[in-house]
Amino acid sequence: MAIVAGIDSSTSRTRIVACDADTGAVLRDGRAAHPVQETANARATETDPQNWLHSLGEAATGGLLESVRAIGVSAQQHGLIGLDAGGVLVRPALLWNDPRSAGSAAALIDALGGPEPWVRAIGSVPAPTYTIAKLRWLAEHEPVSAKRIAEVLLPHDWLVWQLLGHPKRRTTDRGDASGTGYWSPLTGEYRQDLVELALGHQLRLPDVLGPAEPAGHTPEGLLISAGTGDNMAAALGLGLMRGDAAVSLGGNGTIFAVHDQPVVDLSGNISSYADATGNHLPMVGTLNAAQVLRSMAGVLGCDLAGLSDLALQSSPGSYGLVLLPYLDGERTPRLPNAAGTLTGLRAESMAPQHLARAAVEGMLCNIADALDVLRGQGVALRRVFLLGAVGRLPAVREIAPLLFGVPVVIPPTGDHAARGAARQAAWALAGTAEPPQWELPEAVTVNPDQFHDPAVGNSVRQQYATIREQVHPETAG
Repeated sequence: MAIVAGIDSSTSRTRIVACDADTGAVLRDGRAAHPVQETANARATETDPQNWLHSLGEAATGGLLESVRAIGVSAQQHGLIGLDAGGVLVRPALLWNDPRSAGSAAALIDALGGPEPWVRAIGSVPAPTYTIAKLRWLAEHEPVSAKRIAEVLLPHDWLVWQLLGHPKRRTTDRGDASGTGYWSPLTGEYRQDLVELALGHQLRLPDVLGPAEPAGHTPEGLLISAGTGDNMAAALGLGLMRGDAAVSLGGNGTIFAVHDQPVVDLSGNISSYADATGNHLPMVGTLNAAQVLRSMAGVLGCDLAGLSDLALQSSPGSYGLVLLPYLDGERTPRLPNAAGTLTGLRAESMAPQHLARAAVEGMLCNIADALDVLRGQGVALRRVFLLGAVGRLPAVREIAPLLFGVPVVIPPTGDHAARGAARQAAWALAGTAEPPQWELPEAVTVNPDQFHDPAVGNSVRQQYATIREQVHPETAG
């Protein structure tokens, strides 16, 4: 039995899984937090990338990597590690969620003539998270460092380079490259003109490997696969195929689907990424997801489990209550200055169970609207995978398939991105045309008709859409 390992380096910790290369069964696992990084600027999210190696070493203790033949690496997307002409780190790595580049992203959009030219160039409108926005920020605020930077690596690129012993050739993959803002999934090529627009000069950029192409071997002969970004690795770990979507219900909602071609959405609502298999991973996001339920639970004086129990005591339609869950404005639909709206208040509907269900239905109707944005661009959806603790709440499990109109898969808890990195390593080790077929054990599928007539779900969504269009007419149609 061959053993492969997957490493996932997130914003705060490293996770490692060792798996059977044939079946995907997790044999061993470990994790460790990144060392705390103090910064002079309280708003900054940056770190010495050596911290990632320290936590990787800690997570791998106890023989976790013993007998491993290949390793794959997943890491947070959109980061920036700037090196000088000699390969020396110029400044601490900028992480994906560093907020300082918001103005720089807006300046870049204007510099190219608005959102539409960006969509035509790279399939997306650059957000503050994108690597290219961080390049612009450096040029504006740290010009000395910006001029020194000769090449840029993403977090997973840098980790692969470290594992391989600093070879002259630097590599990345198409999935992670598609989140930079200067590699186009539409053409499969870098856009050095966009790099120069952001930074003022061109860069040495890593070679983009194919999905099953190894990055190389360590000095000890261990195969290292191409690696990828965390969302792409999660899709690979979950076994998503064309027609599958994943909905991650964190504080925000992240929705992505596997598609056979890049999506060009001139409205800018969809970010067109590549995946780790040769397909594409169009993505939409909402600003409001789990926080909607947490806020309502606070109003009702209960926890999330209690909110779920209350919601199941109500009925579809929440006794006439409709919650538009735009507590922090909204990205999809584009309502940056909106607030939440609760309608349908009557004496008989002012009960905890109806308020609880209205929160669940409102959050999920908003996610369903985002799924419809993907459908509107020709992305077929036959299943939706629900990720996150909120996705496992009984009320969410029951109501989601009713409103999404397709079967909903609840995967087991696990390090899906690390498992996806391990699956990529197994693929590179096997050298086959397709990745190994790994089963997802203990996944639960809930069908739209399992608890209610699907027509009920259509009625709830229509009621929600009617109120949305009355309060926000710009969303009509």
